[in-house]
Amino acid sequence: MVQALDDASLTVGRGKRLGILGESGSGKSTLAAAVMRLLPRHACVENGSVQFRGQDISGLPESELQRIRGAEIALISQDPAQALNPVITVGDQIAEVLRAHRKMTRRERRSRVEELLGEVGFDRPTEIYGAYPHELSGGQRQRIVIAQAVACRPLLVIADEPTSKLDASLQAEVLSLLQGLSERHEIAFVLISHDPVVLAGFADRIAVIYAGRVVEEGSTEEIFLSPLHPYTQALIRLAGRHLFSVSERTRLRAIESEPPDMASVATGCPFASRCPERMQVCDEGYPRETTSQSSHRVSCFKYE
Repeated sequence: MVQALDDASLTVGRGKRLGILGESGSGKSTLAAAVMRLLPRHACVENGSVQFRGQDISGLPESELQRIRGAEIALISQDPAQALNPVITVGDQIAEVLRAHRKMTRRERRSRVEELLGEVGFDRPTEIYGAYPHELSGGQRQRIVIAQAVACRPLLVIADEPTSKLDASLQAEVLSLLQGLSERHEIAFVLISHDPVVLAGFADRIAVIYAGRVVEEGSTEEIFLSPLHPYTQALIRLAGRHLFSVSERTRLRAIESEPPDMASVATGCPFASRCPERMQVCDEGYPRETTSQSSHRVSCFKYE
């Protein structure tokens, strides 16, 4: 058994934007799949709950959960090329979401899809409706899966690294689009990323995950201007050249070693072997969570 997530407790309010930050393998995508109950067959949730609008949806029958997925909680996957069916037009693929959750005529669905295509930035939505995924660029395909996600005006959208396969200019366009949708329709977003720069101008709050645990959570300003956990400090330092006025000749320190093997995580703080501030107590147990008055929380022996 490999424990991919352990006591990952997070909250996001309506219309708010929460960023999930961490290296590859830290458990970010597993968290998204667990919330949507889309884990692979060999995975399971041993305990815990997913509270949505006052209801624990983690134990709902699949038939009831299908009514929530897409309509009230939506997922933007990491790779739109794999998420889209190559032999169905993109317009029909967006219309499928509406057909599953809304009582509409075919003409009404067509009109609504073209409206959505315009909302996500297409100048000629009628032409795009009949296009196939391979006829569109990477950035255009990403806009299609965003249109799918927001078609029913869900309350929550989980975006799993939606900009990881795009260049810097397209990243900025997609993030601006997501932010605009959140503000116009009061959609809450959980944006997953390994890049602090992506979250800097988008998220209201950021949770930092390492080895399946939330090691720090705070407002975006707190995380970037006064990070507490040594792991968070290292991530922000690595992003410094893009976020702050750092000379191109400044040598950036890497995080030593590799992320832990989740199949054999030792007792103690999992970041201890990579931490420049390691103490003896770090090898003896996991640190308790401490919270400041500003709701900035961290799990590190430095603050106990």
